[in-house]
Amino acid sequence: MDILPRLLILITITAAVMIIAGVIANAVINSRRQGDAINRRLGMIESGVGREETMLRLRRGDFDGKTFLPGFLGKWGENLHRRLVQAGVTQSNGQLIVTLVSLPLVLFVIFLLINLLMGGILTTGRIFLFAVLGAVFGVLLPTAIINMRAESRRKKLETQFPVALDIFVRGLRAGHPVSAALELLTVEMPDPIGSEFGLVVDEVTYGADLRDALEEMAERWDVDDIRMFVVSLSVQNETGGNLAEILDNLSKVIRDRHALFMKVRALSSEGRMTAVMLSLLPLLALTIVFIGNPAFFLEVADDAAFVPSFGVLVLMWVIGIMWIRKLIDLKV
Repeated sequence: MDILPRLLILITITAAVMIIAGVIANAVINSRRQGDAINRRLGMIESGVGREETMLRLRRGDFDGKTFLPGFLGKWGENLHRRLVQAGVTQSNGQLIVTLVSLPLVLFVIFLLINLLMGGILTTGRIFLFAVLGAVFGVLLPTAIINMRAESRRKKLETQFPVALDIFVRGLRAGHPVSAALELLTVEMPDPIGSEFGLVVDEVTYGADLRDALEEMAERWDVDDIRMFVVSLSVQNETGGNLAEILDNLSKVIRDRHALFMKVRALSSEGRMTAVMLSLLPLLALTIVFIGNPAFFLEVADDAAFVPSFGVLVLMWVIGIMWIRKLIDLKV
């Protein structure tokens, strides 16, 4: 008699899982179709956002914090601003600064409350431990996620650029002027390169020089292929010649260079994966032990030698990550 209720529960769970899987699959398929049809810039314009506002959101403006931030902080802020642009983050700088400042403080307070609810006492070691955990999970982890997304979009743009050059060359050979050929890229190419060329077209529309707009695009993404494209346009503008043939040859060079780069990445994949594991293993071990047995770290934190030893350990971990990044940063 107990078989029928169990069978009904099993059928209900199976149907629910199938419905949820179908909804997720449809959402993924629709998002991919929309991404293939239009890019983010065109989607914002179609939703009613003006061109000027769209350009300001996607470009995030110019970084002005370097004027009042000292030395390395100004350089770090400028690099973070570039990464946010590459990651496609459209939130304002003020909102992001408030988030990055408040998130570690909120996590620090949560750790303190958990410690008090568990009946623990507040010592210097425990406060230092909670501060380090709040900084790691509140600042370093979001920054790492932003960097990963930015690097992924940057690699996608580098892959899309030869295709964009081919479309641009076809437009020139069909008799379109340079501005019309660039406009063709804004409606034919998906993100991120479609929106980027759309920003170039908008800047030219508002009075900027084409070469300056393309150079700013190259600086935003730090891509040598775009710099070579700008140089090709400049040389052809000053000396003349067949621009379509020049860009066709440039597309072949970029493809050969990209093939060489992918071969180098394939040969160095084992070392890069080892570097990732060595960088994340201490953090994963700390997280697993702290979640599984928090009393272990809390008891150790009460020792007088914990603060200097744990501080040295964190410093060595940061130096190790920076060193490993230098070792795997291959230039082609």
